Amino acid sequence: MNPPIISLRHRLPIWLIPALWTLVLGSWGLSRQHSVWRDEAATWQVAERSTAQIWHMLGQVDAVHGLYYLFMHGLFTCFGPSTTALRLPSVLAMAVAAGCVTVIGRRLAGGWAGLGGGLAFGLLPAVQFQLQEGRPYALVTAGAGVSTLLLVTALTARRQRPGLWVAYGGVVLVCGLLNWLSLLILPAHLVTLAWTRSGRGLWKRWAVASAVGTACVVPLILFTRSQSQQVSWIPPLSWHMLIGPAVLLAIGGLGALTDRRRGSDPSVATVGFPLLAVPQIALIGISLIRPMFLERYILFSYLGLALLIGTTLGAAVRAATPRFPRAYVFLLPAILTAATVALLPQSLVKRSPASRVDDVLAIASDVQRLKRPGAGVLFVPAARRDTKSVSPDAFTGLRDIALVESPEASGTLKGVEADPVRIRAAMLAQTEILLVTDAPEAASTVTSARDKAKLSVLDKHFKVVTTEQDRGRQVTVYRRLGPARS
Repeated sequence: MNPPIISLRHRLPIWLIPALWTLVLGSWGLSRQHSVWRDEAATWQVAERSTAQIWHMLGQVDAVHGLYYLFMHGLFTCFGPSTTALRLPSVLAMAVAAGCVTVIGRRLAGGWAGLGGGLAFGLLPAVQFQLQEGRPYALVTAGAGVSTLLLVTALTARRQRPGLWVAYGGVVLVCGLLNWLSLLILPAHLVTLAWTRSGRGLWKRWAVASAVGTACVVPLILFTRSQSQQVSWIPPLSWHMLIGPAVLLAIGGLGALTDRRRGSDPSVATVGFPLLAVPQIALIGISLIRPMFLERYILFSYLGLALLIGTTLGAAVRAATPRFPRAYVFLLPAILTAATVALLPQSLVKRSPASRVDDVLAIASDVQRLKRPGAGVLFVPAARRDTKSVSPDAFTGLRDIALVESPEASGTLKGVEADPVRIRAAMLAQTEILLVTDAPEAASTVTSARDKAKLSVLDKHFKVVTTEQDRGRQVTVYRRLGPARS
């Protein structure tokens, strides 16, 4: 017997509680002390471009995020660029995902399982990281939650409505355009259909909706293969990278064991465990061929983990109620409070600039303070030009020595730089140069011939005047040892 949800249930929908809880978690420290790191800087600078410039860029790089960039361009146009406009879509999307977990859990395992899963979702460390991230992964997670809810609705409905499958295919399509690795949710849903021994009619409807949605994403998948160098930095799969997925699957497996499945009826185990396991295993398999294993690519699999945690919490409430009739009143709040306190140090870290590799805004302030009229500026590597793209006013009056074509004109994120010989000549014509680069602890080995030329000229013909480090980035002022060459 399921203990009743307290009277609050009758005043507002149960899914609203986790949704509001996730909104609170997302709003807490949303600006991260007014910091923006390199991944978010890509979103920021592209969103500020015109639609024509964005289309031009997508033909060269980052087409995989094209729909997201256009969406953020619309937001920045309406509300202006800010950390709130950058991250609020992710907060709202995660709130939607938490609501979906709650509704699914309630339908399959009762109100306490749904409520527990929805509240637990917002506390998961990976979710808390992406909750305040100006990237598309939270939106994909919300879409995965909606598509899973539609699937569960189809599995439990007495009559199949065509509109439901149209919506399902549409959500699959949108998620695929936001990040085509979201299509890994389809084999997870396939396992659910097989596990629940669904009828032939349901299989056909799912297959058609999935095929149509996938077919519309295939052109994007084929096109982005030409831009695969963008993920060339992802390291090959190693044994230590498998520890995280193994722990998640172990936790999810334990949660599945607490689920009360009735015959072939859908349950949290038949929905949640495939949702957790299949994308993880599939991405591991893909990464054996081409390194692609990043947690954020399959963030939506945490919906399955939350569902399985929720059913465990629901089972705990049911088990405690016979001995403690009022257990349902305090048990879930007590567990939630304990989990929140235990995760508080990690939650605080994730809301600080230190949680990210660097901060493009902080170093721009240093440039603004240190620059002098007539000075030049260099970026090593060229991708650090994102600081200038996000904060152009800080670089007013500085000559971008190496730049030949701007990021906007070239349809790139970092612009086009001159060859090493021309860069060397331009540097020797300067009396003072500011170098914007990574702080030593975050810097990687310099491999580009252009960057080697920049550092070589600075080392031989300039002296360091001052250096400032701030949140993973560094700006160094160099002054010419002899007279500048005209």
